[in-house]
Amino acid sequence: MTPKPTTSSYAAIFIDFENIYYFLKNHFQDPPEINDYVLDIVRTLRAQLQAKGLDSLISYAYADFERLATAPQGALYLMGVSTRNVLGTDHKNAADMQLCIDALEVMYTRPDIGTFVLVAGDRDYIPLLQHLRRQARQVLVAGFRESVSGDLLQNIGAENFLNARDLLAPESVTQLETRRADRLRRADDARRLRDSAAPPVELADADRPKPTVPGPVPEAVRPSAPVLPRPLPARLPDDVSEFASIQPLGTSSSVRTLAFMLREFQKLEAKQQRRVRELWLGPFMRLLADELPELPDYERRDQLNKLRDAGAIRIEKREGEPHPFSVIVVNYNHPDVQALHPGEE
Repeated sequence: MTPKPTTSSYAAIFIDFENIYYFLKNHFQDPPEINDYVLDIVRTLRAQLQAKGLDSLISYAYADFERLATAPQGALYLMGVSTRNVLGTDHKNAADMQLCIDALEVMYTRPDIGTFVLVAGDRDYIPLLQHLRRQARQVLVAGFRESVSGDLLQNIGAENFLNARDLLAPESVTQLETRRADRLRRADDARRLRDSAAPPVELADADRPKPTVPGPVPEAVRPSAPVLPRPLPARLPDDVSEFASIQPLGTSSSVRTLAFMLREFQKLEAKQQRRVRELWLGPFMRLLADELPELPDYERRDQLNKLRDAGAIRIEKREGEPHPFSVIVVNYNHPDVQALHPGEE
């Protein structure tokens, strides 16, 4: 089948409804009437496409709608958007596969449609976007920048990305940002209040319980010994000379990377019940892709270079079978490491 050139004036929209819904819910602290915001985004998107001369012949929205607080199917139907109910889980957005299947079906059965618009942001969609582009289709992606994968954005190009914030009315964005700032401020105030709680009041000598003369305790009432976690040995010393000269971390992304790295060290130590000096680089980079999805792969790797240049870590090669591998070693004498490290020194 000969691909339709991208000069076609017809478009198809595929909306990962759960992706937008749960970003609004989590990022903006569970605002009321979340569905209305998503519907406004879809409505404005269609209007902007129309202004560019693109007629949206097909519009699909995907979600496990039974898990949402309110049902938007009726409003979507009146907008001309067909809904696809998919069974989701707590760990994975199940809309991804069905959306990809439908997009490929449209591509192969509707050669008159030259533009595909994905309202989504997961990096899982990269193979679909690449395939559509190889078939000479124009591909646009719409979503909130904070939730769009940096790898996907790099692949599609910034000129083909539509920020969902620009698809909302300015007053709606103001309401959402005000709510988020207020909720975060109240949570921060509550945390500071807990941290500054007064220490326990010391008892006066007259109020202290009188010591009793120890005697045999009957077996029936003798308490069982508490089960305490096995203590970890003292942290192994680091050879500071093997790290670069200590410098403060300059970006929030570097701090986030370091904090996540230290949490992974702590998880490994809790699992193995021993101090751990090394973290395998390859598996950590795969985990970091989920922790910092807004950054493309080269920027995530650059965060490790920044940590290394600041003397917070070093990367060493190890011989292994069948291939050598690299490990991360943390400098626990670095001030930022000491400030972020969740465990004892």
